Amino acid sequence: MFKFKTLLIGLVWGLSAVGAVSPALAQTPDATRWVADDLSAYVRSGPTDGYRIVGTLTAGAPVTVLETQGDYTRVRAESGDEVWIRSDQLQSERSLRQRVPALKEKVATLSDKLDGINQTWQARTASMTETLETREQRIEDLSQRNTTLDQQLTQAEATLRRLKARLDTQEQDLLMRYFLYGGGVAGAGLLAGLLVPHLPRRRKKRDRWF
Repeated sequence: MFKFKTLLIGLVWGLSAVGAVSPALAQTPDATRWVADDLSAYVRSGPTDGYRIVGTLTAGAPVTVLETQGDYTRVRAESGDEVWIRSDQLQSERSLRQRVPALKEKVATLSDKLDGINQTWQARTASMTETLETREQRIEDLSQRNTTLDQQLTQAEATLRRLKARLDTQEQDLLMRYFLYGGGVAGAGLLAGLLVPHLPRRRKKRDRWF
């Protein structure tokens, strides 16, 4: 984050410096220009070096372009005076000294925005991390519950197999008992059928009426 801010500040200052040292190649009448930042410029009464110096313009001062002849440009200063200044001592952008406070404010604003974005992303990252941890914990709980259910299912299946085997044994015992009971009844009936015809019969007494 610090490196990004440093790079942003350096870029803004670099662009400002480029604009500050680039002179205007062609002067447009009534256009606003600014005296170069690196010096206080001498101004003359005419458009050549042969004219006398009538004063200076403060570095960074704004002027209004009136006309251009050769290497000189006639300008109107803030005081209202009209003087000639070398064209290469004018620049097409506002003075760096005047732009520094605005640039500092812009850098501060961008820094605040970056801090806000960073805080927002940190909050979102923390939220997503918390959500991910919660989901991972839920998945782990479900996995443990699934393992427990699998164990319970295995135990239930083993119990069911034991009960089924026991039931099969009881059914076989019951069938064996029915078979023995039925065989006994059938044997007794057969024996009775064989013995009954051979039993002695009792004679019936005749009733006499005399």
